[in-house]
Amino acid sequence: MGIVINGVEKEVDDYGYLLEPDFSEEAVHAFAEKEGIALTEQHWKVINYLRQKYQEDGHTPNLRNLIKGLQDEGVMPEADNKLMFELFPDGGAAKQGCRIAGLPQPYGKGGY
Repeated sequence: MGIVINGVEKEVDDYGYLLEPDFSEEAVHAFAEKEGIALTEQHWKVINYLRQKYQEDGHTPNLRNLIKGLQDEGVMPEADNKLMFELFPDGGAAKQGCRIAGLPQPYGKGGY
């Protein structure tokens, strides 16, 4: 079973990640609603950063590199482990954040 975005059902894997990325704002809202996340400005900063990194590198950073990148690039200087899990309580920003961002499943540890 997939997820409906703009009236079109998109395929997801067994973990709920899109098989093909969808960079639309509607994708974010569809996943956030499905997962019970009320989006804030902080969520959008993480989502946009994840999408940018996916487009640049073909994959998303792991949690440690995500936090470091958010801090170092001035996108979210207050980023830390605790905040990432407050924003994305089901697996953190590197996992749940990717799903809500409309991106495929991240490679995971050692896959980079």
